[in-house]
Amino acid sequence: MDNIKVITLCGSIKFMKEFRQTEAMLTRMGFAVITPFFFEQGEEVEVTKEEALLLGKIHYKKIAIADEIFVIDVDGYIGESTKKEIEYAKLNNKNISYYSNRSTL
Repeated sequence: MDNIKVITLCGSIKFMKEFRQTEAMLTRMGFAVITPFFFEQGEEVEVTKEEALLLGKIHYKKIAIADEIFVIDVDGYIGESTKKEIEYAKLNNKNISYYSNRSTL
């Protein structure tokens, strides 16, 4: 149990299906997977500006405690928020893997 790698998933929430598939795949491969907080599209969930800032800080903490991030970049799409998360991961010497390269896992 000591050598279980922690991976935080990053990417656009519009790829929720791919997030769930990737979480299942990586967990079955023996990784501890941390996902962002998101809710089902269409749910009537209001997020205040303060909550949005807090959720952002929490996600960066999830990146900080991980050994690696796994970027859900369906069709190569990486949004501005995800670009910032990748830069943060690089600054903190985290390994970075990409959904578009998942065949290399």
